[in-house]
Amino acid sequence: MFVADKGKTPELDGSALHIGIVRSRFNENVTRGLLKACLAELARLRVPDGQITQAVVPGALEIPLALRWLARSGKYDALIALGCIIRGETYHFELVANESAAGITRVALDDDIPIANAILTTEDLTQATVRQIEKGRDAARAAVEMTLLKDQLA
Repeated sequence: MFVADKGKTPELDGSALHIGIVRSRFNENVTRGLLKACLAELARLRVPDGQITQAVVPGALEIPLALRWLARSGKYDALIALGCIIRGETYHFELVANESAAGITRVALDDDIPIANAILTTEDLTQATVRQIEKGRDAARAAVEMTLLKDQLA
């Protein structure tokens, strides 16, 4: 066990954890890249494939509800949200980005479960493609680290 301190990256062992992932289909090429990077990092952190559940939803606005269903099942130690919102020419970008993030935060706080939010919000597809690998890895690490910290502090 560890207590994160002084900016050091802790060694993480997720071998005992059960992780739920919710991925949106919208901008699927990017969200599949996020998923691939996330799963590779979870494997590196020793989370067994059999302890990872994946759900796919239409878009970013549907992610919080699916996360809530997973959280309330009581089967998961942490959850990960994967999606991609690319700015268009209307206000819709801000609405989807803000509401999906607020919904994810609400589920995490209401259900007392760590959720790594890896919904990319970018200006264009190029930015999303560049960020997908790093953000997918970061989400896996955040989910495992926050779960281990929660267990230690509880």
